[in-house]
Amino acid sequence: MQQSMPDPPVAAREISVTGRVQGVGFRPFVYRVALRLGLCGSVVNLSGSVLIRVEGPADAIARFEVALIAEAPPLARPRVASSAECASSGAQGFLIEESGASGIADIHLPPDLFCCPDCIAEMQTPSQRRYRYPFTNCTQCGPRYTIIRSLPYDRGNTSMAGFPICAACRAEYDDPRDRRFHAQPLACPDCGPRLGFSRAGKEICRGEPAMAATIECLRDGGIVAVKGIGGYHLICDAMNDATVRRLRTLKHRPHKPLAVMFPARGDDGLDALRGHVSLDPVEARACLDSARPIVLTRRHPDSGLSPAIAPDLAELGVYLPYSPLHHLLLGDFGAPLVMTSGNISGEPVITENDDAERRLSAVADAFLHHDRPIIRAADDSVVRVIAGSPRVIRAGRGLAPQEFDLALPVPEPVIATGGHLKTAVALAWGRRAVVSPHIGDLDSPRSRAIFAQVIADLQALHRVDARRMLCDMNPDYASSRWARSTGLPVTAIPHHMAHASALAGEHPEIARWLIFAWDGAGLGNDGSLWGGEAFTGNAGAWQHAASLRPFHLLGGDRAARGPLLLESIAKPGCDPVELPLVEDADGVLRADWAPLLAVLTDDRLSAATRSGIFHESLARMAVSQACALRRKVAYDAVGLTGGVFQNKLLSERIASLLAARGIQVLRNREVPANDGGLAVGQIIEYIHAQDATEGHQRAGAT
Repeated sequence: MQQSMPDPPVAAREISVTGRVQGVGFRPFVYRVALRLGLCGSVVNLSGSVLIRVEGPADAIARFEVALIAEAPPLARPRVASSAECASSGAQGFLIEESGASGIADIHLPPDLFCCPDCIAEMQTPSQRRYRYPFTNCTQCGPRYTIIRSLPYDRGNTSMAGFPICAACRAEYDDPRDRRFHAQPLACPDCGPRLGFSRAGKEICRGEPAMAATIECLRDGGIVAVKGIGGYHLICDAMNDATVRRLRTLKHRPHKPLAVMFPARGDDGLDALRGHVSLDPVEARACLDSARPIVLTRRHPDSGLSPAIAPDLAELGVYLPYSPLHHLLLGDFGAPLVMTSGNISGEPVITENDDAERRLSAVADAFLHHDRPIIRAADDSVVRVIAGSPRVIRAGRGLAPQEFDLALPVPEPVIATGGHLKTAVALAWGRRAVVSPHIGDLDSPRSRAIFAQVIADLQALHRVDARRMLCDMNPDYASSRWARSTGLPVTAIPHHMAHASALAGEHPEIARWLIFAWDGAGLGNDGSLWGGEAFTGNAGAWQHAASLRPFHLLGGDRAARGPLLLESIAKPGCDPVELPLVEDADGVLRADWAPLLAVLTDDRLSAATRSGIFHESLARMAVSQACALRRKVAYDAVGLTGGVFQNKLLSERIASLLAARGIQVLRNREVPANDGGLAVGQIIEYIHAQDATEGHQRAGAT
């Protein structure tokens, strides 16, 4: 007689998962894995974490725990915070429970996500009910950061709260087999946001006719302000030179390049770009990155794009559609569109419909609005491939908010206010730092108001109150003045040391640095203006090692704002001018720039030749300083940071010369090398300086 096998013993575990697990389809994923393995229990969103209670055979639970990390949705970044046995509740089936709140907030905000291939295909299929619907999304795509009011991430806590879902959408939302299972921004033409086209302050049409009116305006040479995911864009025909020049004039942006968005065509989506730019493989991959950033790349000589898009520059900023609305616009127009930030130059991007009408009416001929509120602005991200890797120039939509794990804990919660140009701010507590998207320059009252709003928002979202402000050492920066106005304790960080520490923080494996921080003008800890500086040591204990002979900065801050046009025209292979090195009384090795003047002012030489000599001379100067310092102090790697090293030619030339001497060169990866990375550097410099101070105090006590 065959004996029946006994049922395997039932085990039960409670698992807490933190990291980026909200807004990325993590709960539906947990549900499907549990059902696949025959497990019962529940999953619930708490304040930034996910709590899972699971019951069933012990071996199935073990496989479940492995799958939580190994099979997680591609945009999730889960970490198992705890896993412990618990009492069985006798659960039948697996449930997604209503979100709750935990005692300790561990909040990780997801960035906005590009429109996935499934949603694009659905939007392009006439038989689908979301055919040509510009707000199509699912659990793996669509807006996140820009629509979240608070966590837990549920519809009622987003800007979709004002759009009750219809019965058809509800059926998708409740079906675990559907890719929209528990998709919070879920919408369709019957229940979701709608477009509206307006001129001269009056709405002309809504829905599909609004899209048609926009395309007609663009084809007639018009400029349209279009509301997107993180703010407005000003858009026009990129091949209409007269319109592009008119946009420049009206926006008061005479020189800075304009970004261009191309239709997604071909098997890889890049066919429309190929006649206009020369993408290398790394740039091509960067264009297809999930952030869909603006990628700086070489203009093709036969491109029919308006020369006014990037005057006198050999590069263009190009990108692909990332929202359903952009796919429709570019698909209907059938050609590239200038898509530049909808703002007054230098200010944060505009997000409100009425504000756009009021502030952009002098620039735009028409407006394409929609009625889904944007909770917080997010300008487009920008990257440039340098030395074979994409480097972040501006961290915005798709990349921000950025999160970093800190090597040391912050003694108390702090806000780092960054600098004055290209500003981003950061909040740090414990071993976490969260960096805001790019805000912009702080010259205008609106910029400063948004700056203060972002700081308040960071603290409210993460439920952390800062107890100290970190700022730049320059007391005249608006960010420094604001920090001191809060009444909280303030620690000022030297500008170039913050740049150096931001780079060091990205490469914790390096113990002894030589970092070149070349970044225009910033106040040093000796009270003088610094520019092309070099430091040895590490964060919290930098030694000023090299610099340039001091000089008067012609044009003040304007010298730091202008594009480095010189890079675009530089002739390769030019002989350098040797710049003598002299050690001053403080032991700083200074390079004398004076021999360059005769060459740079020699009108008998072409501008391209003079630019080539200039670049080669600076590269050789840096290498001379590195070699001279190597005889005085040991270092493990050379770092290149600061806005100057966004210059691809100079950065790669220095690295090539140093590599030939067996010296390792490292750069910023995720943190912008420019002033957008200052807030991160201020935090890292502060915590390491504090640690060093406490170490000295402990040593003194013993």
